[in-house]
Amino acid sequence: MTERKRKIVNDPVYGFITIDHPLIFNLISHPYYQRLRRIHQMALAHLVYPGAMHTRFHHSMGAYHLMSCALQELKGKGITITEEEEVAARMAILLHDVGHGPYSHALEHGIIEGVSHEAIGRWLMEDLNKQMNGALSLTLEIFNDRYHKKFLHQLVSSQLDVDRMDYLNRDSFYTGVSEGVIGYDRIIKMLTVHNGELMVEEKGIYSIEKFIVARRLMYWQVYLHKTVLSAENMLVKILIRAKELALKGVELFASPPLQYFLYHTITASNFEQEPACLQQFCLLDDYDIMGAIKVWAQHEDKVLSLLCNWLINRNLLKCILSNETFEDDAIAVLKNQVQRKWGLEGNELDYLVFSGTASLRAYNIKDEQINILFKDGTVKDISSIDNALVSHTLAIPVKKFYICHPKM
Repeated sequence: MTERKRKIVNDPVYGFITIDHPLIFNLISHPYYQRLRRIHQMALAHLVYPGAMHTRFHHSMGAYHLMSCALQELKGKGITITEEEEVAARMAILLHDVGHGPYSHALEHGIIEGVSHEAIGRWLMEDLNKQMNGALSLTLEIFNDRYHKKFLHQLVSSQLDVDRMDYLNRDSFYTGVSEGVIGYDRIIKMLTVHNGELMVEEKGIYSIEKFIVARRLMYWQVYLHKTVLSAENMLVKILIRAKELALKGVELFASPPLQYFLYHTITASNFEQEPACLQQFCLLDDYDIMGAIKVWAQHEDKVLSLLCNWLINRNLLKCILSNETFEDDAIAVLKNQVQRKWGLEGNELDYLVFSGTASLRAYNIKDEQINILFKDGTVKDISSIDNALVSHTLAIPVKKFYICHPKM
């Protein structure tokens, strides 16, 4: 591939993104990576924000661009980063979302038992490493935080990683929600390394506070918006119902890979012991799911056809948010109404009337902290700085309860 060393991609958020290494070009060209073009970054948020149609491919390319900028900035400050480390870190961020299934998290909650996208991502990266003759060995070390230069892992995964920087910036761009806009370029300029760890220079404090506030606002206004919660819960319920019917032997339309996951009980051990399982997963994307849902809208099972019809035509379940838990009596009343109107009974009612919780901690003091490096060499966590905005409000987790039910 030597003749194709340099490519540029025009990104609506950052302008031109350069792919300037044959290994990186080969990785982006791989079917595992190209699959991300067929997975929405924001699942069903486009039912509320019609512009939110961008994909996981867009996002990981954007995060790759920010990683490249951050590494250049750190090298400019005299921090030693070899070419091999630079390429490995850029490949690590390209692959950070490779384990996502259709509509991002729907599959994890609907069809596959207790297998996270992070675990699938690791298996895919190990498989890619074999296919690429060990070219991803250092990438895996950085990604799994086993490499001695901890700051490289922190750029990929921490409370101030380029993944978060890109998705806040990109999601606010595509939704039109300006509260999510962050000064990513200034944050990158303020990054530094001290004692092997990623830190922010003192003059970057306010940009970091804005970054944390933006994340909180985006969660409640976009990612955990009540209508988005309703749509994504409906999608999960559809998949759970389809799986329940499939395991009883009911015939369902499905593409071959979707059929594989519907008609078998798949757990982590299947992924680890059966190479076919990972291959089938890589053939699944949003199109398999939506193609099936369009057909299932005509299925004789009333629960499945109702939910599929409603989702396709955006007749979504009503979602009510509250600071208090919902009483069992309130849920029972709603279930009675659904039973009378649609003639459903027993566990069928749980698909149409259900409650749950949505929670967010904008800044987690116990987690990977965001450290500020002062001019005198002292280091403080962002939440412990005098008069810090973060310590007072944003480190407290916010939990909301919700109930979803059909519009009567």
